Amino acid sequence: MNTLYLDNNHITLVGKVTSEKKLSHEIYGEKFYIFDLSVPRLSGNYDNIPITISERLITENGLPLDSKMSITGQFRSYNSYEGEKNRLVLTVFAKTVEFLEDQEAEIPVGKDFITNEVVLDGYICRKPIYRKTPFGREIADVLLAVNRSYNKSDYIPCIAWGRNAKFCETVAVGTEIKIVGRVQSRQYEKKHEDGTVENRVAYEVSVATLEVIDKKPDENNIQEENKEAI
Repeated sequence: MNTLYLDNNHITLVGKVTSEKKLSHEIYGEKFYIFDLSVPRLSGNYDNIPITISERLITENGLPLDSKMSITGQFRSYNSYEGEKNRLVLTVFAKTVEFLEDQEAEIPVGKDFITNEVVLDGYICRKPIYRKTPFGREIADVLLAVNRSYNKSDYIPCIAWGRNAKFCETVAVGTEIKIVGRVQSRQYEKKHEDGTVENRVAYEVSVATLEVIDKKPDENNIQEENKEAI
């Protein structure tokens, strides 16, 4: 099967630069930098999303703080080794970058202007964890393996809500699904064995719609807009 890697992992973001760029790594003489992009939500809050960008996409004007831009690319993961422990790190790998024409105007947020959308086609690689919040809201944690070129895969944590969450509870490991949603950031506290507490940021895809690929004829697509989570 030939995989179209731009089709099975595609993200569009519109936001504001909120950090200085810093060197991430270098491959075959090409330097890659990382910076944070603040992307508005409908609720008025923001998601601060890490962006990885090639030096080839950075113009002579650089990446000025507070500049507003549109980015397309892929949501990727890699392993970061801290001592003997392994941590999954997520970033948006930029393919195209475009500064907004009106840098003074507020970024519009709504159905007619996409500021944060990711489309993933991958395979459930761990049994989804279904639970209910103290307020009775249904949630399912899903880890999706998305194929990438050179026999690599990105492992993307996703969170489903409502009927989608209930449906995920029944989906077997290895099932191919397509997800449309948005990347969200959230802060949490990591408690270490020595009693210290570290503030961290987690990134995941909040699922708006999902469907099973190559499903049986009697299986129904489940597509539910995740309005409450936006």
